[in-house]
Amino acid sequence: MVIGSMKAEERVERSSRRSRSGIDLACTFKLVALLWAVLPMAAIEAFDYKDALSKSLLYFEAQRSGRLPYNQRVAWRGHSGLTDGLQQGVDLVGGYYDAGDHVKFGLPMAFTITMLSWSVIEYGDEIAAAGEYHHALEAIKWGTDYFIKAHTHPYVLWVEVGDGDTDHYCWQRPEDMTTSRQAYKIDTENPGSDVAGETAAAMAAASIVFQKSNPHYSHLLLHHAQQLFEFADKYRGRYDSSVREAKRYYPSWSGYEDELLWAALWLHRATGKGAYLEYVVENGHGFGGTGWEMAEFSWDVKYAGVQILAAKLLMEGSVPESQRQAAERYRSKAEYYVCACLNENNDSNVHRTPGGMLFVRQWNNMQYVSSAAFLLSVYSDHLIKAAQRELQCPGGAVGPQDLVALAKSQVDYILGANPMRTSYLVGYGRKYPMKVHHRGSSIVSYKRSKGFIGCMQGYYDWYGRRGPNPNVVTGALVGGPDSRDKFRDQRGNYMQTEACTYNTAPLVGVFAKLHRSSDQQIQIQEMSTPAASSS
Repeated sequence: MVIGSMKAEERVERSSRRSRSGIDLACTFKLVALLWAVLPMAAIEAFDYKDALSKSLLYFEAQRSGRLPYNQRVAWRGHSGLTDGLQQGVDLVGGYYDAGDHVKFGLPMAFTITMLSWSVIEYGDEIAAAGEYHHALEAIKWGTDYFIKAHTHPYVLWVEVGDGDTDHYCWQRPEDMTTSRQAYKIDTENPGSDVAGETAAAMAAASIVFQKSNPHYSHLLLHHAQQLFEFADKYRGRYDSSVREAKRYYPSWSGYEDELLWAALWLHRATGKGAYLEYVVENGHGFGGTGWEMAEFSWDVKYAGVQILAAKLLMEGSVPESQRQAAERYRSKAEYYVCACLNENNDSNVHRTPGGMLFVRQWNNMQYVSSAAFLLSVYSDHLIKAAQRELQCPGGAVGPQDLVALAKSQVDYILGANPMRTSYLVGYGRKYPMKVHHRGSSIVSYKRSKGFIGCMQGYYDWYGRRGPNPNVVTGALVGGPDSRDKFRDQRGNYMQTEACTYNTAPLVGVFAKLHRSSDQQIQIQEMSTPAASSS
């Protein structure tokens, strides 16, 4: 869960961050290369991306709220939040807890579902080849089922259940919750274009996922998405002005304009209707889509995602001639993001740690790493399909292989190719965080001990324990190390040891892509080995 005071710092960082000089970067990377070159060979390992993919999807089952299904695989979890919405006369049972606490925040939950859906849209075949397609669809549907419940009227959306202040006062298992389950909504008098727009994007993207396997459900999702977009656009306003309880935790610093463009592009992709693309073109300048040059992509800031989606349309030749000029401006900004990640911009690049990790800010930095890996992977694929073998950055030409290489390096860093020799994906590898800042993980399972654990009892008996958590929240991507690659595995170090659903979601597609690529390389090697030996 994001704390508002820290987000204020992030705001300052966004406006003040500048790139290092080319000389400093070159020296840093040469030193890193030298250090890794002299590491013992035992430190270099081939990563099992299929295992990482399986674990990443398992994580979403640990984050489920509501009545758990018979096929629930995370056995240490039980039913929770079964009266959500009862106080307001609406059924809000279900959905996801966003992190290590038990508030259901609509904005990051919707972004999580959008990213899971985008992963399946881009890499569905690869996910299926790894045997995880069904689990991916289950993870998406757990979220969209909840959004359908939460959208009780064309112009009403319930966007939060629980209160962050009272929730943080307690350290309890979700099965024991005694904190407030107050629900909060947006409507015509209390608008929230950002959260309504992101929920529309999530449902539109998910409708594409279910088009073949469940056409009726797909149609239902698209219907809700169109209504929510109309609501978001017609009654404009930031949701954290209407739901002040969300402001300290998930404030909408970027405003709602990026979500409106984001939603329109996903609706265009789901329906093919030109009106949605026209909306994106006409509002590109006014909403910042063709103006903002971004070096991050997150639950709050969608511009880079918008720009890459628009660039994809242009490369596919799907943009009418009258709209090509605006689409080119979107592509220019998309490539600024790509070049910033590659450290090939002249003015502003994404900082890298000595170990090579992309570093945006100290609080939960891994969310930016995983989302960058996904966008780089997707854009590299678009370049290849468009037969565009390179793009021109201010620092020189780069090709699809450069984007893939950077994405892979970030994923490998996550999985253990880092100075700490630690996997930041919980449950993966030989060494990973054992004291994750996560209530359910850190307290004995309800299945093993059904005795009630009170609000403060959890702090006294479990929070301060020095040992590892009794339950492993497998597949969780924690906040990760600092700008010097340092990481402290302590439960109270929530800046680094708390995990969020939107950290892991972008990795689903990238893991699948890398697994397929590594499989193909192995097959090529196996085919070439006999020929080499016979000669």
